[in-house]
Amino acid sequence: MSQATNRKMSPVSVAQVAIDDGFWSQRIETNRTKTIPHEYKQCKETGRIDAFDLAWKPGDEPVPHYFWDSDVAKWIEAASYSLATHPDPELDKLLDEVIEKIAGAQQPDGYLNVYFTVVEPEKRWKNLGMWHELYCAGHLMEAAVAHYEATGKRRLLDVMCRYADYIASVFGSNPGQRYGAPGHEEIELALVKLYRVTGDRKYLELSRFFVDQRGQNPSVFQRELEYLSEEDSRINRYFFERNGFDTSYCQDHLPVREQSEAVGHAVRAAYLYSGMADVAVETGDEELLRACRRLWDNVVNKKMYVTGGIGSSRLNEGFTEEYDLPNRDAYAETCAAIGLIFWAQRMLHIDADARYADVMERALYNGALSGVSIDGEKFFYVNPLASNGDHHRQEWFGCACCPPNIARLIASLGSYIYSESPSDVYIHLYISGQAELNTAGTRVKISQQSGYPWNGDIEVKIEPAEAAEFGLNLRIPGWCRKATLAVNDVEMDNASIVRSGYARIYRRWQPGDTVRLNLDMPVERVAAHPNVVENIGRVALSRGPVIFCLEEADNPVPLERIVLPRDAKLTAVFDEELLGGVVKIKGEALLIDDADWGDELYRFGSVTMRPYSFTAIPYYAWDHRMPGQMRVWIRSL
Repeated sequence: MSQATNRKMSPVSVAQVAIDDGFWSQRIETNRTKTIPHEYKQCKETGRIDAFDLAWKPGDEPVPHYFWDSDVAKWIEAASYSLATHPDPELDKLLDEVIEKIAGAQQPDGYLNVYFTVVEPEKRWKNLGMWHELYCAGHLMEAAVAHYEATGKRRLLDVMCRYADYIASVFGSNPGQRYGAPGHEEIELALVKLYRVTGDRKYLELSRFFVDQRGQNPSVFQRELEYLSEEDSRINRYFFERNGFDTSYCQDHLPVREQSEAVGHAVRAAYLYSGMADVAVETGDEELLRACRRLWDNVVNKKMYVTGGIGSSRLNEGFTEEYDLPNRDAYAETCAAIGLIFWAQRMLHIDADARYADVMERALYNGALSGVSIDGEKFFYVNPLASNGDHHRQEWFGCACCPPNIARLIASLGSYIYSESPSDVYIHLYISGQAELNTAGTRVKISQQSGYPWNGDIEVKIEPAEAAEFGLNLRIPGWCRKATLAVNDVEMDNASIVRSGYARIYRRWQPGDTVRLNLDMPVERVAAHPNVVENIGRVALSRGPVIFCLEEADNPVPLERIVLPRDAKLTAVFDEELLGGVVKIKGEALLIDDADWGDELYRFGSVTMRPYSFTAIPYYAWDHRMPGQMRVWIRSL
């Protein structure tokens, strides 16, 4: 087992955390009983699982796709995390059956990819830029680690170690090896996971090799073109720009240590930046860490939606210029928000700074959670911030990366709540339940109880096996303007103990000690930077970590005509009958009226406004009722 070198804290495994939460428990149960079975059924019916039997022959339909392996891998990962917290003999058996199919598809040399085994075997490793072999390998590695940690079974782990060994024999800088990097990054972070669970350093070195291959001149992807036919080269259309060959689409435009602006495909970017952070931690590469921090600042301060979504353009499923954040045309892929959560957690563990946890929470409750319906069986691939009523969740997609991705995130939620170091415990997310930690040389049980995210009254109970000295760090969210904190009913002076967004209480903790944290949670108006031209003169509504939106189901008027005065009173009301139980925001606004316009298109003078009572709901819960308009950003006076 490897030891992290630069992290100020380490994650807590899913198995150490039991969630018993008014908001999340039902979603986790729905994920377990509805989403994971639904996704298995889709993978089965579409041929993704049985493709590992390698029985496909020319002329058969459907034809396996070169990214299919990754969909099954993410399903395995989600199911494995679920097993870690909720034993299920039937799911356990089903996982074993799928894993046996995967093991049976492995080739004598260790290679493992359905498409390039049965459909076009002559094209193995020919187009790393666009054909997803290393991406699929990475997801299978993550699945193997998750399954091993959840069950202790080595079957898939051994298969993937053998595959990783084979990949390490093909790619590298030694004589007889070849250059190359994944066009769709993912394997970088997966190899570090494999290294951490096995202790085999060659997996870490291979990850670093792939990271360092980016930004070469000529590009590794440009050099691949000599192997491709003219027809196959067309697949690499994202790399051909008016100014020549440009691989910024997959973050290959510069060596990673020189990068400072997020470009290209957003999911690829988030996975790359996560892998960079992992490699930097394990190798002590400060230059790589500095690049991660620069890229983080660029994304969060200039290219992130208020919902935590990233990647504004449909054309490249990714980033464009700074402040280009359209609403109705927003892409904001669910996978990209999830990738941002992965990256945020890694940066949080490195710097112990709550600004990363703030973004992690924002993306979790908004840009990622919107990606799955409340019933767990419909999904958004794209998450716009405005709709005219024509955008809806679907049961599945031809490119189905998002459904199993959100499933694995929800199943692994326990691993995002707490972190620990030899001397400290950190609480990042306020989710009710219990955790079993090991701090200051003793076992410590921590219990949380709250009504979060609907209210900010949080109680934390500390139960060390015996009295022990350590620091308890509670995140004071960036959205909170007023917080009070008390230990055993003795109020603390926050100003003296808050550092980098965490209130650190260092003391000799006794069994039964209680901490109470109150986070003031009024309704807030959020303004965008003036360079975000679509949102000039508009505000978004937030309360705690949740972003709200207007829906036509509650507001049967043209939503663009609703205008919110600066002094309008806004009230938060919990409605247990609405959308599974949510807080809604009610307020008095104005409505631009057209009753006296007649047929005229233009006229002199001001428009008429009349009072209008509006209702806003959490953004994650939109598109569950009648089709209709939706808006996050509201006109303001």
